[in-house]
Amino acid sequence: MRTREYGQFCGLARAAEMVGQRWTLLVLRDLLVGPRRYSDLVAGLPGIPTNLLATRLKELERDGLVTREARSGPDRSIVYALTPRGAELAPALDALACWGAAGMHTPREGEIVTTASLVTALRVAAGKGAAPDRRRLAYTVRVGGAVAHAITRDRTVEVAPGEHPAPDLVITGGPGFRDLLAGVLDPGTAVANGVVELDGDPALLVPFVATFTVPYSAAARA
Repeated sequence: MRTREYGQFCGLARAAEMVGQRWTLLVLRDLLVGPRRYSDLVAGLPGIPTNLLATRLKELERDGLVTREARSGPDRSIVYALTPRGAELAPALDALACWGAAGMHTPREGEIVTTASLVTALRVAAGKGAAPDRRRLAYTVRVGGAVAHAITRDRTVEVAPGEHPAPDLVITGGPGFRDLLAGVLDPGTAVANGVVELDGDPALLVPFVATFTVPYSAAARA
């Protein structure tokens, strides 16, 4: 029997029983970026007790959302990955991430940006912003210690962790980077105020912002 049951024959109640525990949504967020070793999950979730992470992974395995796999080749390490059932949560998690980001401004004391959270933010923003043009453009985005890259081409967007080997523009964002992607700051003001530092063609910041701007409501921006 589950440790937390709501006693209701309701889809939302059942979902809350499966993914509503502390840290579970962030474990799922990281696994949406790609398969992870246990040590990768620990590193990407600073502050999570290792015994709690082990418990959450067992619960997610039991519920059919996560599976353990052995990598092929020389690296035979065990990795955790989402099952097809777990991957179905992507739209719901992205919607929650977007909803939560609407009320964020600057980081609270002690808060950091992780690579998985940066990838998630860019992926969510790409689904809300304007479709990119047909040019192929590659960006590397750095915020704190987090690094991700994005490729736009043929009106599609790909976002993944890590540096791009040959970016057209490298964007290093400071604490106000969220305001740039929320449409609060325009690209010129963001550069002038030091919110972002650029390496590459600065004109490419304009199409980047157009693609990755989330049009939050006025109430959410306040």
